[in-house]
Amino acid sequence: MSVSFMLMGILFCSCLIISNLLSVKLLRITDSLSISAAIIIFPVTYILNDCIAEVWGYRKARLIIWMGFLMNFFCAAVGMIAVALPAADFWKANEAHFDFMFTLAPRVATASLAAFLVGSFLNAYVMSRMKLSSEGRHFSVRAVVSTLWGESADSCIFFPFAFWGLMPPDELLKLMVMQVLLKTAYEIVMLPVTYRIVIAVKRFEGTDVFDKDLKSYNPFHLSDL
Repeated sequence: MSVSFMLMGILFCSCLIISNLLSVKLLRITDSLSISAAIIIFPVTYILNDCIAEVWGYRKARLIIWMGFLMNFFCAAVGMIAVALPAADFWKANEAHFDFMFTLAPRVATASLAAFLVGSFLNAYVMSRMKLSSEGRHFSVRAVVSTLWGESADSCIFFPFAFWGLMPPDELLKLMVMQVLLKTAYEIVMLPVTYRIVIAVKRFEGTDVFDKDLKSYNPFHLSDL
């Protein structure tokens, strides 16, 4: 396995876990508009997804997506164990804040895991299919379109599941729409960097995978690596 692939995989999993921890905080943009703090880092996971799918193909993207899923689940499980363990006496004043963070985490993590799987696999699928149909051309268009599909699916699943009952429905809808727009804008702004990274990695690795011989796009077809 290449060093580049390993590093991108580690960064992908790290960004996903960090974004889930940040997602429990909502940032105020205006008096009537809020966004999740995960906006700081979560779009990076889609950029990395695009890079991995572009350079190594859908098979490797599928592997990294499942690794991200498992690491995210592990983080949530360990957080719940920490909540269940007795706190030191001098820590009692801070216990409520810590518990809020990690008792909300299972709900957020469940929503995130479902949304992440659907959004990430949709992103990788669109990226792969568009690469085949365009014969490898128009990377920028493929990156933006795949992100738009993936982020839309992710937001439509994650926010209702994670925040229903915690905020008014109209605020929830605005939050979902704003997240999709901001994350897609993030992708567009970062395109020059993403493009240069992809070109550099392709040159360094000497590979540019097309999924012509892919047996299945089924996310559960893990034997085909």
